[in-house]
Amino acid sequence: MAELVRMSEATAIGMHAMIVLAEAGEPMSASATAGTLDVSPAHLSKVLQTLTRAGLLEARRGPHGGYCLSRPQSDIRLLDVYEALEGPLRQDECLFARPLCRREKCVLGDVVAGVRKQVLDYLRRTTLADAVSKGR
Repeated sequence: MAELVRMSEATAIGMHAMIVLAEAGEPMSASATAGTLDVSPAHLSKVLQTLTRAGLLEARRGPHGGYCLSRPQSDIRLLDVYEALEGPLRQDECLFARPLCRREKCVLGDVVAGVRKQVLDYLRRTTLADAVSKGR
């Protein structure tokens, strides 16, 4: 399948959930976070578990428990979230999983590489703190 930048629904949900948790500043349950985002609590729970295993979130038990950031929002980049859910962002020049071109150089290669670099640079330099402040 041809794709410029892979971003699954789980990754989109994960990025938004991380911003909601950063804004909250205190633990939030998966169900409360799902309600804020209007997404499936079951799907969000799986995403939050992955982010917890990646060390980006902590899960706290008890009446005031829930999920919270594992470190300051200024120390978590959107790239950290992306890579925890998708793996490394591709930086090659091909849209396909395996090259199909028979040409020496792909006609779209420069555009593909340029867009992927822009996305990588944005995710690398943008922290959760930046994302929270942009949303206000």
